[in-house]
Amino acid sequence: MIRRGTVLLAALAALFTSGVLPAAGSEAAPADPVTSHPPVPPSPRAVPPAPPSPGAASGTAASSAPRASRQPAAPPGAAVPSGPSRQAPPGSQRQPSSDNTPPAPGVPSQPGQSSQSGQPSQPAEPSEPRTLLDPAAPDAPEDPTAPGAPDVPGGQPSLIRGDPRSFGAEVYKGYAFDACQAPSAATMRAWKRASPFGAVGVYIGGRGRACPRQKHLTPEWVRGVHKLGWKLLPLYVGSQSPCVRAAHKRKVRMSTSGPYAQGKREGLDAVRQAKRFHMVRHSAVYLDMEAYSYRDKSCAATTLRFIQGWNSAVRAQGYVAGFYSSADSGVSHLEKARAAGARGLPTALWFARWNVPKSLDGERGINRRAWQPHRRIHQYTGNVKRTYGGHTAHIDQNLVDAPVAVVG
Repeated sequence: MIRRGTVLLAALAALFTSGVLPAAGSEAAPADPVTSHPPVPPSPRAVPPAPPSPGAASGTAASSAPRASRQPAAPPGAAVPSGPSRQAPPGSQRQPSSDNTPPAPGVPSQPGQSSQSGQPSQPAEPSEPRTLLDPAAPDAPEDPTAPGAPDVPGGQPSLIRGDPRSFGAEVYKGYAFDACQAPSAATMRAWKRASPFGAVGVYIGGRGRACPRQKHLTPEWVRGVHKLGWKLLPLYVGSQSPCVRAAHKRKVRMSTSGPYAQGKREGLDAVRQAKRFHMVRHSAVYLDMEAYSYRDKSCAATTLRFIQGWNSAVRAQGYVAGFYSSADSGVSHLEKARAAGARGLPTALWFARWNVPKSLDGERGINRRAWQPHRRIHQYTGNVKRTYGGHTAHIDQNLVDAPVAVVG
């Protein structure tokens, strides 16, 4: 009996000293779902967020992560806050931070445009992204074999529709003239009072410009005519197509090796020239591509790659990419490329068809619904002599409903 009592006492002592049973007079506390496992928000850079559940695409998260760790990431399909609308006009907002947001139908995602997944937003100071995105005209891929490149199907064709003012462009509707040499300030003052024109096309740069030595075009001239009420349509005459028809343009033909990269370089130069003339972000800049034999497939593919690279570089700097050419040449080429699903096309078309009734919508070489609204200019006469207010100039005449320069 004594031996059994000794064994029993030893067993009880072992149980109490091991901590399995609570001490006398105490109760086991129930687990507190809040305090038992305090949330420690992980660093967004150190730990990527958990992938969303199938319901995340509709804005409902099914993650078990703490609320604090989910808060900074924008819900799928939402734009990162960028401050007041005057700082970030509709359509130029940042891409959603979620890498799982599906692109719009027929519009591929833009590499490098979305913020890092899980990165907290910065509400302190409003800011605009540099890149200007035209949702209807997404950039072409740099890879020449990717969908949307020349001769590679790019999916559903875009009609390139939508008001460009929705992403910050300034639109002018009315008559305009352009001249190889920008007119004098005195002519501009006289014509503002007496002519039907409200906008002027000026040749701001490019190795193919016919009048490289401008007598009057200076930053001060631009600001001066802007104060008079003129709108400006900047043109950049860069490298020309390998199959350009004009003999005097063949000395500035683009390279057939790496045309996309060459286009990007010249697009950056076009923006530099625009900035030099006080034309700020959201300004339109029009690439002037003189008539070429676009039915030559190899030449057409090279030319299109150059145009796509130029457009990409211009938009990356926050400017609106436009395109000028003959209606039967470059414009017909781009319309066929658009119908085939090509990407990286211009936001606005400036087409030359002379000695016909002026019309923005009646051009037979363009789908009537494409590049609408506020995306067209018709050059309806060329090399004509006009006099207003006692001042004469040789000009081309245009009917405009399209983006113009923003002078700052």
